[in-house]
Parts: sequence; structure tokens; C-alpha cells
Amino acid sequence: MPDFQWPEPRKRLKGARQDAVTTELRKRYEAGASIRALAEESGRSYGYVHARLYVSGVSFRSRGGNRWRSSRRPRGSSPRALR
Repeated sequence: MPDFQWPEPRKRLKGARQDAVTTELRKRYEAGASIRALAEESGRSYGYVHARLYVSGVSFRSRGGNRWRSSRRPRGSSPRALR
């Protein structure tokens, strides 16, 4: 996807240019890129990328954390209690 030219970092975007960046961010996020990767690639902050994706109406993926929590174990139970 190198055909899109990101605007200069730390430069305020308005109007059609901001809409183009938002569309590109959404397209790449929906293709599987992470918010952090998009922030680094575009030269924008994590908060900016997240806000633009939110405004675009994207459905956010889960964070994928808490791998120790099993769906078979009742929520709120300690992993030590299972020993």
C-alpha cells in the first residue's frame, strides 16, 4: 500500500486531506494493521489514529490481552484457586 502519501508529521490537517487520511487509516486497519503500527507509519499519535478510526465508525478489534484467562473458568476466579 505504498501508493498513499502520508502528510507531514505534526502538521494540522483539515477538510479533504483529513478525510483522505481517515479513509486510508480505516482501510489499513480493516486490512489487519494495528493502531500502533498505523500511528508509526503515518507519523501521527496513537490518540489521533484512534480518534480518526472512531469518527469513521470502524468496529474495533479486541486487544487480545489476558491470555491466562480461560473461557472455561468462571470470571473473577483466581488462577491460583485452580491448582
